[in-house]
Amino acid sequence: MVSRRSWRAGAALTATAALVLMGIAPAGAAVPTESFDDGPGAWVAYGHEGAIDTSGGAFCVDVPAGSAQYGVGVLLNGVAVEQGTTYTLAFSASATTDVTIRALVGQNGAPYGTVLDKSPALTSDLTDVSYEFTAADSYPATATPDEPEGQIAFQLGGFSPDAWTFCLDDVSLTSDVELLPHTSFAESLGPWGLYGGSDPVFTDGGVCTTLPGGQSNPWDAGLAFTGIPIEEGQNYVLTFTASATPDTPVRVIVGEGGGAYRTTFEQASAPLTSELTTYTYPFTANLTFPADGAAPGQLAFHLGKSTSYEFCITDVSLRTTASPPPPYEPETGPRVRVNQVGYVPEGPKRATLVTDAAEALPWELHDAADAVVATGTTTPAGADGSTGLDVHVIDLTDFSTEGAGYTLVADGETSRPFDIDADLYQQLRQDTLDYFYLARSGTPIDGAIVGDEYARVAGHVGVAPNQGDTEVPCIGPRDYYDGWTCDYTLDVSGGWYDAGDHGKYVVNGGISVAQLLGTYERTLTASSAAPGALGDGTLDLPEHGNGVPDVLDEARWELEWMQKMIAPSGQYAGMVHHKVHDEGWTGLPLLPANDPQVRSLARPSTAATLNVAAVAAQGARLFREYDPAFADSLLATARSTWAAALAHPAVYAPAAAGADGGGAYDDSVVTDEFYWAAAELFLTTGEDAFEQFVLTSPQHTADVFTPDGFNWGSVAALGRIDLATVPSDLPGLDEVKASVVAGADGYVASQAAHAFGSVYSPASGQYAWGSSSSVANNLVVLGVAYDLTGDVTYSRSVLEGMDYLLGRNGLNQSYVTGWGEVASHQQHSRWFAHSLDPGLPEPPAGSLAGGPNSFTGTWDPTMQSTFTQGCAPSMCYLDVISSWASNEITVNWNSALSWVASFVADQGSGAPVQVAPAITQQPASVTAALGSTASFTATASGTPAPTVQWQIQQAGPWQDVVGATGTTLDVVVTAGASYRAVFTNAAGSATTQVATLTVATSAPVVTTHPAPVRAALGKTVTFTAAATGYPTPTVTWQVRWFGSPWVTVPGAKSTTLSFKATVLSLGTEYRAVFKNAAGTTATNPARLTITLPGHPRS
Repeated sequence: MVSRRSWRAGAALTATAALVLMGIAPAGAAVPTESFDDGPGAWVAYGHEGAIDTSGGAFCVDVPAGSAQYGVGVLLNGVAVEQGTTYTLAFSASATTDVTIRALVGQNGAPYGTVLDKSPALTSDLTDVSYEFTAADSYPATATPDEPEGQIAFQLGGFSPDAWTFCLDDVSLTSDVELLPHTSFAESLGPWGLYGGSDPVFTDGGVCTTLPGGQSNPWDAGLAFTGIPIEEGQNYVLTFTASATPDTPVRVIVGEGGGAYRTTFEQASAPLTSELTTYTYPFTANLTFPADGAAPGQLAFHLGKSTSYEFCITDVSLRTTASPPPPYEPETGPRVRVNQVGYVPEGPKRATLVTDAAEALPWELHDAADAVVATGTTTPAGADGSTGLDVHVIDLTDFSTEGAGYTLVADGETSRPFDIDADLYQQLRQDTLDYFYLARSGTPIDGAIVGDEYARVAGHVGVAPNQGDTEVPCIGPRDYYDGWTCDYTLDVSGGWYDAGDHGKYVVNGGISVAQLLGTYERTLTASSAAPGALGDGTLDLPEHGNGVPDVLDEARWELEWMQKMIAPSGQYAGMVHHKVHDEGWTGLPLLPANDPQVRSLARPSTAATLNVAAVAAQGARLFREYDPAFADSLLATARSTWAAALAHPAVYAPAAAGADGGGAYDDSVVTDEFYWAAAELFLTTGEDAFEQFVLTSPQHTADVFTPDGFNWGSVAALGRIDLATVPSDLPGLDEVKASVVAGADGYVASQAAHAFGSVYSPASGQYAWGSSSSVANNLVVLGVAYDLTGDVTYSRSVLEGMDYLLGRNGLNQSYVTGWGEVASHQQHSRWFAHSLDPGLPEPPAGSLAGGPNSFTGTWDPTMQSTFTQGCAPSMCYLDVISSWASNEITVNWNSALSWVASFVADQGSGAPVQVAPAITQQPASVTAALGSTASFTATASGTPAPTVQWQIQQAGPWQDVVGATGTTLDVVVTAGASYRAVFTNAAGSATTQVATLTVATSAPVVTTHPAPVRAALGKTVTFTAAATGYPTPTVTWQVRWFGSPWVTVPGAKSTTLSFKATVLSLGTEYRAVFKNAAGTTATNPARLTITLPGHPRS
């Protein structure tokens, strides 16, 4: 019998015992004793004292003294009851005092009707109770506005004046509605159909068949019963006893036997072994299928595999049940959540403890020998909205001793083991990038390079059963393309398979290539990047030894395919076809070479065309050193596709184009693609036209670093990052860099508020499809901010952000295959499909799973049937191959992780890499008016962040400007001064160029006019004037008599004019004339009045 624990761990199977606990029992089967050893499940209680106690294997509650009738109870909601059906309610119960309670099956809401209402008498001895009844009414499993849901309830209040304890166990509500008229195979198959294997052999009530292997699809062989009525909303239990020798998983479905072959239940990989085992699967149907017609209900076992095995089965049952399936509870392991890979010695080291304790708790760090090497106390963080869990944070950053096998102990729980190692991420850099060779289309995957497990023949090269990518037509006329098609075929072999299917998509390839190229380009621009870490010979590729960095070789594989996707003629000549894939969805597993589907080209799109323009331009500058001819080809492609996009700026990929065997990748906003492509073309060519397009694009100043992260449909961030990091003379470059840093600051802030250290906090609170890649892309922004500033705040944030991906999360699950004790390994893939076919491998180490997805409208059937009671946003994940909505793998998710993996590998021990200052902005010379304020600005990179000291030189040696230690210096304009900034850190110093302060020439401006004077003869007369101007103006004084022309006063060259009044002074006026190279100005005239004796007014 298979345990309930296994079902909760994600295999979607449960034991008969577990079904009994939840109110389900197989028809006619003995009911084994079962306890609540895994907790209360979906059962709830109300009105009781204290907590529910299941520690003894039963569901126990304390009933308070004097409780009122209906005031205390235990119940299970969501119980479907069908009028006219006969049921048996069975349970075991006890009470610490003799008491009679009320047991009922009824409605959870007005009018509170019942179909069973009994009063069992209980004692301190566990009493087995059983009631058979025929339902007089129907209740749904899910409440509607008009009808409440059904429930099983035990009402406990008002039956004793004293306090007492009630315990419940072994509850079942069963009905004997068997849908299969033929459940065993003692002598024949009866109405069952068996195909694709050997003739049946009947033995011991069962049937066996030998499967030959070599089958491409699961349904190429099978056992099926067709003609089963299935009703939406009805609860069912499927049970069977089966074996496979050798151990081989099989696919089990309940669905349509025709039509669209929809399924309402699917177990993609029932884990059959050589020992006969009973498997039980409860489910609630979400579709209705009739018993007959073109698409009747069907129960099928799909047995087709690539390797041979023997399959045996007996005792198959599919029956209705009143009780809902047990709620899904993921197996999350210890409540202490850590980065299961580990931490770097000098980096942040935090963990998360799941606990409802309100106060801080002690923690211990144990080494591999279980010795305590560090202690501390937790920090309560309260309820975490992303998980629905109450948590504390543990910080062990101060411990830096390297070692393997550490564990963290807190609140009675011991974490999964982890290492502290400076080389922790070196192999992850290679693993994440090696993924792309295994995703190649159109070439054999060489076992000598990657190991025989991953070797495969070339897919889609025109060899049967492939219909090939060597001569692919356009898809026939479709309404969603307004009847468009084309009259040519293209050789579009090569490139990468996008995800777990056989499709190849330009927009997913675009961001993937950009990030691989960016990973390499970072080694050319970032001071902390390890030289040679991505050179020739660093990856597992066939191009070793060609002198080209391996990551560029890998990117080239996709770039060359993208060039093949350009339309050669027709309405959209020069544009790029959006995608190529099968015209119908294929099943799992299916090797690329075995895909028999017709392939077709989708209509070109503006988005795809601009993707090619962007990455071709980026590739042109990076391949220039290694293959000038290829670089020329790429640049020509970039220019031609840019021109085609300008000519067709609004050809969008419609959502309806996802109906024919591949994803739609619809996108009707392409301003971001235009911006990205223009940015790459500018950085590669430096041409004014592309510069102006960048500067005038609304995306240039938009907030492109959102909490949700960038992705294939939102690519402006790719352009912004490259503009900030690739050297250029773009105007406003400082603002571009600052925008990246500001985006990173937002992620730092969200991480500080997140108890699991994640940098992903979407505004809606909901986790999107591919949330793991959103985490990775936000980490990219943080890494770029570190490269721009040298501020370790950002590098440490990247290191801590890795914790979430590698196990420090609500599920205690690493989302990177092969990295962590419990890591995703059953991602959705047609050829990394070991869980479906033992002859196929698991996804390779370094594969990033899509991660939690809480948008229910995008859920696959496996998620729909599992999360029937919902899930907290970051808990909506299943590591099962059939869950494409949460467990997909794609090239663009691994490209994001590969950038981050390379970055964290470069951080080594996590200690800041000392880098001498390098001037990033020189101070500019200033010309300003004398006495005004002038500003000088200089910046420099370096690790640690350098200090700055401004210096001044005025006809002597350089001297420090007291207090001038900021990147901007404000000074009052004086003549003859020069300035410079000296940046210093532990690794060295750097001095800027000299900036001169030049006083601007200015014509004289009178600031003081001479005032009129009255004086007696013989007295001294004084006139004063003043003016500003640069150079300092000269002054002469002038005089005139009775309005006659002005005459220069000899020798009067001072701002003050003094003389004795004489009779010649009668009727005179005086003025000062100021003059410099910029101009001449005169003061207002000032009159001299001579007073005569006896004539005071003369």
